Amino acid sequence: MRSFKYKYPSLIASVALALSCSAIAQEQTKQDKDDIEIIEVSPRGLISYVSATASKTAVPIVKTPVSVSVLTAQRISDLGAETLQDAIGYVAGVYNGPYGVDTRGDWSKIRGVDPLLYVDGLQKLFGNYNNTRTNPYALESVEILKGPSSVLYGQGSTGGIVNAVSKLPKADTEGEIWAQVGNYDRKQLALDYNTTFGEQQEYQARAVAMYRDSGTQTDYVDDNTLMLAPSFSWLASDETKITLLANLQRNESGSSTQFFPHEGTILPAQYGQIPSERFVSEPGWDKYDTEQQAITAIVEHSFDLDTHIKFSGRYSDSSSEYRTIYSWPPKFEADKRTVKRIASLTDSSARSVTMDLQFHKYLELDAVKLTMVSGVDYQDADTDSDRGRGVAAPLDLYNPVYGQSTELPTAVVDNPENTLNNKQLGAYAQVTAEVNSWVLNAALRYDDVSNQVQTAGAIKNSQNATTGRIGVLYQFENGIAPYASYSESFKAVFGQKPQGGAYKPLEGEQVELGLKYQPTGTEHLITASIFEIKDKNQIRKVSPEFEVQDGEIAVKGFELEAQLEWQHLDIYAAYSYLDTEQDVSPLSPTELYVAQDLVTLITDDTQLSATPKHLASVWATYRADEWLPGLKFGAGIRHVGETYDGSRTVELNGQTLHQQLVTDNFTLVDMMIGYDIEQYQFSLQVDNVSDKTVITSCLFRGDCFYGQRRTISANVKYKF
Repeated sequence: MRSFKYKYPSLIASVALALSCSAIAQEQTKQDKDDIEIIEVSPRGLISYVSATASKTAVPIVKTPVSVSVLTAQRISDLGAETLQDAIGYVAGVYNGPYGVDTRGDWSKIRGVDPLLYVDGLQKLFGNYNNTRTNPYALESVEILKGPSSVLYGQGSTGGIVNAVSKLPKADTEGEIWAQVGNYDRKQLALDYNTTFGEQQEYQARAVAMYRDSGTQTDYVDDNTLMLAPSFSWLASDETKITLLANLQRNESGSSTQFFPHEGTILPAQYGQIPSERFVSEPGWDKYDTEQQAITAIVEHSFDLDTHIKFSGRYSDSSSEYRTIYSWPPKFEADKRTVKRIASLTDSSARSVTMDLQFHKYLELDAVKLTMVSGVDYQDADTDSDRGRGVAAPLDLYNPVYGQSTELPTAVVDNPENTLNNKQLGAYAQVTAEVNSWVLNAALRYDDVSNQVQTAGAIKNSQNATTGRIGVLYQFENGIAPYASYSESFKAVFGQKPQGGAYKPLEGEQVELGLKYQPTGTEHLITASIFEIKDKNQIRKVSPEFEVQDGEIAVKGFELEAQLEWQHLDIYAAYSYLDTEQDVSPLSPTELYVAQDLVTLITDDTQLSATPKHLASVWATYRADEWLPGLKFGAGIRHVGETYDGSRTVELNGQTLHQQLVTDNFTLVDMMIGYDIEQYQFSLQVDNVSDKTVITSCLFRGDCFYGQRRTISANVKYKF
């Protein structure tokens, strides 16, 4: 079989990642010109010691002066994750599902802020509710880069990015068939098959497929999918490899999120708690159907042992049909049982071309070892969203009678103002220098971003930004590596202020101090960090006719993550603490106003909504190989602290005009039992074992969200 061979370790790691497109690629732990040690992931494939997302070149996590967590495919499988949102639930600093169980997408908060979703290093989502959910079975790993990351990826949030790494062909012939059944009438069948062929085994092919027919914990809402992800690689020469990946997917679902009012969820109600399975829309009319056709090309070429390039490009075409009815405003009528409802239709689409061309160079200058990455990336996305609105008949949330709405809207209205073109062109350069035990990482980037409504005579809006990152790390011989870093982000804000004048981009910055530890002679990986984030140029509405852009979001926090692995036991433990604050418009008591009987208060210095101060989790798996080979037990505990609604308590002359809502903290228990015998793997997985009803967050606008109820799945895998 043909293979790539590199003399220098950082390039070995880069090309190993490209060849497998997997976070369980080979990794360098010691660098020496004549003595190279390459190690893989931990023996059971649970811990990855390398990340490509943090620096666009695969380097050991213990040499990366930023926070990054990697979930391998085996870890995702052990956790029994059914969605990408499920998969990241045990990662430090990540609050998965802040808005409850939602069949429309995978939501999370990283360090208090919504992250961006990437697939294979290229942004996936543009606009809202116009694409399929990423299927975790099609992934080799998930990498979570925390904090501002614009220097390598362009405009984005201060929270960071979630990069899903696809399963791609590899140098083996093997496969598996996976069958699953579960509660809510869940039935699922999946296939993953890889093979190599050709005179010199220069061709590699892989097919990943899934079919699912399932309900959800919300009445009348399905979670069906059909996914096919074939891929093909050609080792054209010892220096060149070409990979093509297609993703064809269709999801048929509805709106599991119901936007229940505060009363009956977090607040007492005359007729008790609103059932978590209650459906507010109309059966047979409600839908959220999405489909995607995407093709990705990855080309790698080596000029010599120290120089190579990598090109990644994707064309994606996705669309959605969204029909839903929801309560608005989210409050009971006078009878304390009934809510008013609004019917909404939305047809959305997104077509995007994304590309990233990288140049990698390795140099040795006496005692200094330099790894350089420079590149140009480009995004061109057209999004369209046509809507229709109507009024549905009120609904009794305690005794619903459906079918009373006889004049629901039937067609969307084509609105050219919602047809947008977004472009981003960026150039970046990064250098990592190693001198003895020191590692210095520095990067700089320039972006030009534009937004244009696709109508005749529409004005093209443009913004640009320069962002940077610098970090330093020191490696002690005992495996401890302290580091410090500073990083920046930006996010374009288009449009005009009500009083005139253009908005400025949001500007984020982070200072982080951390520690990474890989104890010598063990499989363990331990990371810890403290950080402070500021997101500037937030918009404050001082009055209905006047806005200022001087607000700021501040986040301070601490994270600890430990991945420990012994012969019979492995543990994944995480803890995070966040202290958040957002500056919004201070209004005098005479400026308070009422909208739809909801007191709307915009006040100074309040916590971010849907963001817990404390998150803690631990998952442990015990393998009873000494007395019954193949038997394993797993259990996890997830603790979520209080969350806030984004407002604050306001008092005037001893009277409370508004009371901030705070959700209760909660703790959930998950479990797994499995047995492997020869080519078969059997497992039973249960999330939220006690079937506890929890509220993940409540928002100031008036609604609350239920978390995942008990979910059970029985699985059998046949490997061949």
